Amino acid sequence: MSRKPSIAVVGCGYWGKNHARTLAGLKALSAVCDLNENNAKSAAAKYKVPAVTFDELLSNTNIEGAVLALPPHLHEKHAVALLNAGKHVLVEKPIGLTAAEAERVVEAAQKAGTIAMTGHILRYHSAFEKMHSMFQSGELGELKYIHSHRVGLGKFHPHNDALWDIAPHDLSLILAITGKPPTHIHGEGAATLNELSDFAHLHLKFPDNVKAHVLVSRLNPYRERRLTIIGSKAMMSFDDALPWDQKLALYKHNIWQDDDGWQSEMVDPEYIPVNEDMPLTKELEDFLHCIRTGDTPRTPIKDGLEIIKILEAGTVRHNS
Repeated sequence: MSRKPSIAVVGCGYWGKNHARTLAGLKALSAVCDLNENNAKSAAAKYKVPAVTFDELLSNTNIEGAVLALPPHLHEKHAVALLNAGKHVLVEKPIGLTAAEAERVVEAAQKAGTIAMTGHILRYHSAFEKMHSMFQSGELGELKYIHSHRVGLGKFHPHNDALWDIAPHDLSLILAITGKPPTHIHGEGAATLNELSDFAHLHLKFPDNVKAHVLVSRLNPYRERRLTIIGSKAMMSFDDALPWDQKLALYKHNIWQDDDGWQSEMVDPEYIPVNEDMPLTKELEDFLHCIRTGDTPRTPIKDGLEIIKILEAGTVRHNS
């Protein structure tokens, strides 16, 4: 077995704890770092690794890379510093709060020549991997439309609205399917609790007359995590809120045109088996693999920039 790269986790809050636990399980966690000293000490004691300051991390040549799981407004500054120090970096989404910030991260990565990737975890979900594979193999036919609904109750972040907090998940999947950025973006939003949108709706147009919409909400009475592809041969739905044996469904509805117009006949869904694995583990394994081999990660840092461009174009401003 090849040696595991040594990785630090910067940010030991809600999501950073998951990264630390997973990297420890992969025998790759070498240090933790957090502005809150108690958070850092707690994670360090739990995983038996040192707690370091960010400056110590930058100067430690034994630590090859870092995962950034900070509040989003801190990502750009810390990512650029790590890349300038020659570290490999996985930055949780969003990688910046503006396209200009994201471009600085991408430019720093290009200059450093190290591995830099964005944390779009659903790209590593086995149900989406299977969906993507079936689409690419032609089983769904020609791509016509994509829609995603990601709604629920909470979390209410002080700096991010529902669009910036939730939509990157589905945008990363949609861009993986289309393989191209949108040519037109229109956003709508509604702010009900303060000046930040609690509901957001994106309308996207892509080359070849492909269209998509994204609906997100953090103020919704029920939970839904659904991505649907409409193809010329079949339709497919990935719903992460359902049990594993129902997460991925294929619909081969019959649709035809006759003298009376368009007709349809519904059929029962065919549930596609998928492996019950851990997307975060697979994401971090990809990060470690690319550090060892120099391969391009599935979610390179430039993907984070493309998504922020969409978010900026689709953001609706509200007055407080």
